[in-house]
Amino acid sequence: MEGVSTSEIPSTSAQEESSYKGPAARTSDVQAFRISLWENLRSSSRCGNCHGETGQAPLFARNDDVNLAYNAANSLVDLVSPGDSRLVSKTGGGHNCWLASDIACADTITAYIEAWANSSGIGGGRQIELKAPTIKEVGDSRILPDDFGLFSVTVYPLLTSHCAECHNENAVTPEAPYFAGPDVAVAYAAVASKLDLNRPEASRLVVRLRTEFHNCWSGECLADADDMEAQVAAFAAQVPISQVDPALVLSKALNLADGVIASGGSRHETNQIALYEFKTGEGDIAYDTSGVEPGLNLTLSGEVAWVGGWGLEFSGGKAQGSTGASSKLNELIQATGEYTIEAWVVPANVTQEGPARIVSYSGGTDIRNFTLGQTRYNYDFLQRSNQTGANGEPALSTADADERLQATEQHVVVTFDPVNGRSIYVNGRFTDDLDPVPGGNLNDWDDTFALVLGNEVSGNRPWQGKLRMLAIHNRAMTPEQIDRNLTAGVGEKYFLLFSVSELVGLPESYILFEVTQYDSYSYLFNQPRFISLDAGVQPTGLPLAGMRLGMNGREVEVGQTHNNLDLTIGGSAYSAEQGQLLSPLGTAIASELGVAGDEFFLTFERLGSQSNVYTEPLPLAPPPPADGEPQSVIGLRTFDEINASMSALTGVSSTRPEVSTTFESVKQQLPAIETIGGFLSAHQVAVSQLAIEYCNALVDDPVLRSGYFPGFPFDSEPQSAFTTSRDLMLDPLMARMLGGGLADQPSETNVRAELDQLTDLLIACGAGCEPGRTAVVVKANCAALLGSAVLLLQ
Repeated sequence: MEGVSTSEIPSTSAQEESSYKGPAARTSDVQAFRISLWENLRSSSRCGNCHGETGQAPLFARNDDVNLAYNAANSLVDLVSPGDSRLVSKTGGGHNCWLASDIACADTITAYIEAWANSSGIGGGRQIELKAPTIKEVGDSRILPDDFGLFSVTVYPLLTSHCAECHNENAVTPEAPYFAGPDVAVAYAAVASKLDLNRPEASRLVVRLRTEFHNCWSGECLADADDMEAQVAAFAAQVPISQVDPALVLSKALNLADGVIASGGSRHETNQIALYEFKTGEGDIAYDTSGVEPGLNLTLSGEVAWVGGWGLEFSGGKAQGSTGASSKLNELIQATGEYTIEAWVVPANVTQEGPARIVSYSGGTDIRNFTLGQTRYNYDFLQRSNQTGANGEPALSTADADERLQATEQHVVVTFDPVNGRSIYVNGRFTDDLDPVPGGNLNDWDDTFALVLGNEVSGNRPWQGKLRMLAIHNRAMTPEQIDRNLTAGVGEKYFLLFSVSELVGLPESYILFEVTQYDSYSYLFNQPRFISLDAGVQPTGLPLAGMRLGMNGREVEVGQTHNNLDLTIGGSAYSAEQGQLLSPLGTAIASELGVAGDEFFLTFERLGSQSNVYTEPLPLAPPPPADGEPQSVIGLRTFDEINASMSALTGVSSTRPEVSTTFESVKQQLPAIETIGGFLSAHQVAVSQLAIEYCNALVDDPVLRSGYFPGFPFDSEPQSAFTTSRDLMLDPLMARMLGGGLADQPSETNVRAELDQLTDLLIACGAGCEPGRTAVVVKANCAALLGSAVLLLQ
């Protein structure tokens, strides 16, 4: 199996020591603690080495008595809000994390505690509790100028002198960001997020030297850090401070970190066996934080990059787990016979073929347990069962015409169970695509395959796009559970509570925004609402108008979606639990100082009794529109117009079989638009064919031709007919088809001369002309005039 790395299958518990021989759990809650938390933490490689029976208090990892360990653990956990547990905050702060990422350790322990809470009937998935933030006044700040002039004479020389060997696009082994390259404009754009003009010592450039000892050029890292800080400070000193306008009606201020983490709130996670939220943001490992052992961590290789706001971006690389750790998927899914793959994805485009692999548990390009992939506008779900081949075919795919897959963020869920088979949900809605095979069983799955994201294990089926979250469940989720997880959202999302209590005179009153770090460069502020955390508050008749976002000491110049708000807060629109929605709309604003530095606030034209008169600047008068391409005053008749005109000019009905048949055969060859620049020679061929058919029908019908050419001797031989009676043919044609009274029209003299010449040519056979030649000459003159520019142009 090409591309799959193998390893010995580890045990399904972090406990590698002898089995427990102490007293049995006294209650079901102690047993839930034992299974979910204690068994995963008591090994010497985790917490047992220090917090065992002979170690440091609290002795929550003791091996001699699970009941005593339970007693010690209860003061360290919060079963109602697992993320707030002391065990989580301690490990997340760097205390004895057994992984390379403190965040991953904290999330894993959170999952252990959630599992304990769910088993004890206390939990119900992650819950979000709004908490009052620390009150902060809006501060002044320095903003990076658009021009790179100050940077070029302060920080840039230091970077080019000491960092260009790596952080330069022209380096032998270039490393992004390229802030030390030869183009100062490129360098300035790359370094922006590494500078903090308000706190030069907090700039990433300084921190890397001072605390991480990265590329210290003199051998004295602290001295080098001081030099870098001095240059950042010199840069900052020349940037003016953005001061808050004292006339503004202001909320209190918040940074993103002051918010309540909203991601994953109220998610259904009861049967989750693998979870990737991509919170680490750096390194070459994406951690499985489901808390289900063994942790199925993924190693990044090739073109894979971390995305701000939690995520991975795939541009040809992959993230792959070992076969040993991946085997837990086979074991736990076969135990239930059903499963769900849940992902938040952002396809890079809708042109990918393959299917390109988004998520795959496989052994190569032609053998797999399951795959979620992309083919253009379609999601593809391949799965090996007793009803399919080893490659999971036939696939279940979304319908071509529906174009379900779009190059935007989407919540995609695929489920399988033996009765209903496979199903696909996009953004919470079942796609109505039916599995082409019955459900069946998964007994043929192979436990030597590996889980891989963004590619095939062999590396030759790359997918381009972003993965914001992935969860694998060993139960088929219900539509209600899928909708619940869709509502919970994804990514580094926060609830920011902007305090307005002083403005409205009501305790613990806030404007709440759902805020997402949308990517590495911007934030999404969404669905503002008014809410009080004091359940006894019931606002009435509270006016709010003209709400605007402010950042770093000044109002944001663009993206003010809510500046037209004009409403009253209170009454039936307000509830103590949900507050009152002010707008369903959101707006994106660009980051200036990065997540750590950007400070947000709100301003109002009116809130309660406070007001500030805004005078919107008059919009600039638009310049006169540029001259477009010259347009011809002459156009073409289109296919339907040509057919109707020929019918009117000849008196022949367009429904006559010989005419309608010809029209249908040449219709696509006739002009479809009126623009004369689109005229092709093929158009003229089709016009001539249709003109000939109309003229044939006219002349061959005795009633029509006698009415059209009264007195013309059709039964005479050509020389006689066109010597004595030529005008009886030409006059009706000229009168009906040439028209008159137009500002711009063909010369009647020239047209008649052309037709005379054509007639003389056709009757040159003299006495040797075949019978019926006279009618043929009339048809030819009719078709020549009817199929000319006289009819085609308008």
